[in-house]
Amino acid sequence: MTGGTGRLGRRLVEQLGGGGSRVRQMSRRGTGPGGVRADLATGRDLSTALSGAEVVVHAASDARGDYWQSDVAGTRRLVQAVDRDRLRHLVYVSIVGVDRVPYGYYHAKYAAEQVLLASGLPVTLLRITQFHDFVDELLATARRGPVLPVPMGWRVQPVDVGEAAAYTASVAAGAPTGDVVEYGGPEELTAAELARAWAAAREPGARVVATPVPGRLSSAVRDGAALPSAGARGHRTYAQHLGG
Repeated sequence: MTGGTGRLGRRLVEQLGGGGSRVRQMSRRGTGPGGVRADLATGRDLSTALSGAEVVVHAASDARGDYWQSDVAGTRRLVQAVDRDRLRHLVYVSIVGVDRVPYGYYHAKYAAEQVLLASGLPVTLLRITQFHDFVDELLATARRGPVLPVPMGWRVQPVDVGEAAAYTASVAAGAPTGDVVEYGGPEELTAAELARAWAAAREPGARVVATPVPGRLSSAVRDGAALPSAGARGHRTYAQHLGG
């Protein structure tokens, strides 16, 4: 798998290895359980790392860097390097809303999906909503002293990362769909509702202020573009996550 050191990847390595399968965790340094060295950014050692792999979970991504290079060009290199004679299933971990939210990183994830669909490989595009602990990080970063401003009317459906990892492993163990599969949390919440719950549990002195945010991105998220329209749902709520 790629991206084994990320938020989802760390949990996913445990899930995949727990089924008795031999898991190769691909990274530039090749460290960690089952670590093999390869680089999506350059293509170095990719063919060797992927040799004989029957199932590939592609979870590597770089939202803060050059995502066109890491996510799109990296996915092209992966497609060229897989062992087509052995591969039975390639699962690409994407994000709910990449086809509807006008945001550069999402555009890159959607482009990577199209690379895979055009590849002729047995693929499943697994779109997942935001993880609970990622929401925590966003809210902590957004706080400005006693004030916690959040976009007014934004609608999201965050999910527990452990449940997402278990679901990803189950998808990888199944047959490829050749299409999109969605997975989200158990409840739809506004950004203000999330912020109030987070503030009550983590920063009781913070005052949540819902602020109108103009622009096409904001309009899309208000209109539900980041919400799953189909597929399975997790069970652990954001409130349960905050409760530990």
